[in-house]
Amino acid sequence: MRLPGIILIRVLFRSFLLQSSWNYERMQNLGFLYVLSPALKYLYRGDELKAAYQRHLTYFNTHPFMSAPVLGATLVQEEKRAAGMDVTFSVEDFKNMIMAPYAAIGDALFWGGVRPLAACTALFFASKGSMLAPFIFLSLFNLPHLMMRFWGFFRGYARGVSVVEVIQRRRLPDVAIRFKEGAVILLGGLCAYLTVDTCRTENVVAGWGLLALPVMFVFVWLSRKGLSTLFLALTSLVFVVTFFQVVT
Repeated sequence: MRLPGIILIRVLFRSFLLQSSWNYERMQNLGFLYVLSPALKYLYRGDELKAAYQRHLTYFNTHPFMSAPVLGATLVQEEKRAAGMDVTFSVEDFKNMIMAPYAAIGDALFWGGVRPLAACTALFFASKGSMLAPFIFLSLFNLPHLMMRFWGFFRGYARGVSVVEVIQRRRLPDVAIRFKEGAVILLGGLCAYLTVDTCRTENVVAGWGLLALPVMFVFVWLSRKGLSTLFLALTSLVFVVTFFQVVT
């Protein structure tokens, strides 16, 4: 029994409300059940519907953006179950198997990679006083987020439990690392730009900043030797303030 397109669309747009209800004991389970509810009502009746609701009231917690392929694959499992077909994994086992790895991938990719990269890009425009900065941030952050929601949902529905292999082939942890590296590069460029701009405003020759390079190499070497990062950060701050006072 295949779900009609209108039911899939309803489930997809309800997925944006996955986090509308939380509890400390079972986390996102109520939100997950709310998202699946139109499909479950279409597939089951009476006691079977009650049993289906009970299946999805168990513990569930994953990254909200990465929930899309889980939802799609879960619908396939429920379709097969309603039709009396054998399934590779039970719905409960599949959700328990996949939610923790997807939570880790989503945290690294979206919170640790996409969001800082979008913020650093928007800061370039904000430093120039552009009113486009917030729109650029929202656009750069939401584009991959929405792609994962829509693509992940329909891919999960098309492939079922094998969507795990599809996500694995995308090497999302490696993509997250590239995004983090890009954010660091942009942040370094932004710091250099702001430093040069400040030197120009204060009538300081920007070339003086080259004198800080040996000091930075020393700080990096000390950090690798195990010296406290907080101590190095405070020392760097004192050095920069003293340096600007001397050259100005």
